[in-house]
Formats: sequence, C-alpha cells, structure tokens
Amino acid sequence: MQIIEMNQFEIMQVIENATVGRLACVHDGQPYIVPLNFAHHFGALYAFTTFGRKVEWMRSNPKVCVEFDNVSATNDWQSVIVMGQYEELTHGQDTNEARNEAYGLLSKRAEWWEPAYVKTVIRDHVRRLEPVYFRILITDKTGHKAMK
Repeated sequence: MQIIEMNQFEIMQVIENATVGRLACVHDGQPYIVPLNFAHHFGALYAFTTFGRKVEWMRSNPKVCVEFDNVSATNDWQSVIVMGQYEELTHGQDTNEARNEAYGLLSKRAEWWEPAYVKTVIRDHVRRLEPVYFRILITDKTGHKAMK
C-alpha cells in the first residue's frame, strides 16, 4: 500500500459525492466533532442543523474544518479535509438569498433535514427544534488516498 496526495479534481469528487461530512470546531481548546449533511457550491459548503453546542462554539470561534472520506478497505481509501470559516445564514435581507440557496442545494437529497431536525432528548429534556442554516467558506482543502 502507498499513501499519496490527491489532486484538486480528486478532492472535489470526494466532496461532491459524500453523503456525510464530519464538522469539527473548537472552543476554549476543546475540540468537538459531529456528522452532518453538506452540499458544495462555488467555494462553500452549505449545511442545516439545529441550535446546540456546535452552533454556540462556531459563533464564538468561526474557524472550522470538515472531513470527508470514502473507505472501501483498509488499503483503499480517500480522506479530504476542508478548512474554512463558519458563516450563519440568519433571517435577514443580506442573507436571504444565501439561505434560499442553501435550502435549494440541500433539499435535492432525500431526507436532507435528518439527523438535525428530529426530536432529540438530552438528559431527559427535549431539545427545541431551532433551525440554523450556515455555510463554510472554504479557505483550503487537502486530501490523501491509499492505493494498493
């Protein structure tokens, strides 16, 4: 097996074909990672979630990364890391177009709102379903792959 760097075309193929990405954020030196559905469009990743820890943390530190992978076997895989800046798409005149674009891109996939917009019980309390659309403005992307 050999691990080699992926070119930009291969990186974009992984991003475009991924069903799930793992969003990582940091607050006070503590990392936090969650799986989310993403859609890519013109240098940004669009996503939908509900308010919670990840949104609080990204609001306080907008530097994030997202990992995408495609694993066929232990010696046949691709892994892509996207670095970027969190930008919340709130209800407002200046973000309505981007928010509508996010909805249009994300809703092309079946059950695109899951797992974010479902009843969630944490420590015997039902979490409010407060929708949050956001995008990650991509600043860098890298990838590696294993070959047999």
